[in-house]
Amino acid sequence: MGDSSSEGAGETPEENVGEEIAADPGDMVGLLGHLYRGQMDRVTSWRSRLDQTTYWAVTIMAAILTWAFSSRNNPHYLLLIGMGILVVFLFVETRRYRAYDVWRERIRLLEQDLFAQMLDPDEEVTHGEWRRRIGNDLRNPAVKVTLFTAFSRRLSRVYYPFLLVLLAAWVVRITAFAPDEPWRTTAAIPGVSGVVVVGSVAAVYLALTAVSVYYLFWEPSGEFHERERADPWDE
Repeated sequence: MGDSSSEGAGETPEENVGEEIAADPGDMVGLLGHLYRGQMDRVTSWRSRLDQTTYWAVTIMAAILTWAFSSRNNPHYLLLIGMGILVVFLFVETRRYRAYDVWRERIRLLEQDLFAQMLDPDEEVTHGEWRRRIGNDLRNPAVKVTLFTAFSRRLSRVYYPFLLVLLAAWVVRITAFAPDEPWRTTAAIPGVSGVVVVGSVAAVYLALTAVSVYYLFWEPSGEFHERERADPWDE
């Protein structure tokens, strides 16, 4: 009759299963393929969420532009509301981009350091520690891009041109649509003078322009965010 010490003889302890699989190239490659497909599915899902946010932003912007220019009696400040809505969508997309980036980086590590090396073994591995890097990230998932970097990236790549379109439409709406009135009068909204409205819009756009220029001329992280690490991923 065997005792507990002999139970499981010849079997691999649970804590060493990963180590045993890693020692077998066939098992390792098979599991990495499953990992890649799983991570790619998450990337695709979050990418579709980003596209959906952009789609709704474009739809709302088109509807506002159409309505604002359909009649001289329609108030111009609806375009200002449209600017605010786009900024809200920008913040939503910023949050989604940070989640998307978690899975995207894992995919890029596998592609650049595993699949590329398999196809072209003469080239050196870009990240020698890629297995450790993915392993640590699987143990402790964390966002790798800061809120500011994600915000500046989505602003520069997507939302800044949209906001410029609304700005141009608003300028035309308060000038060309009322050529006989000064802009101080046409830019006013109930309870707020035209000077305050124009000054506020100018301040917001200057800030957004500064963020966009910052991103275009000094990308702080690169594809793999080597120089920054955000708060732990706990969502």
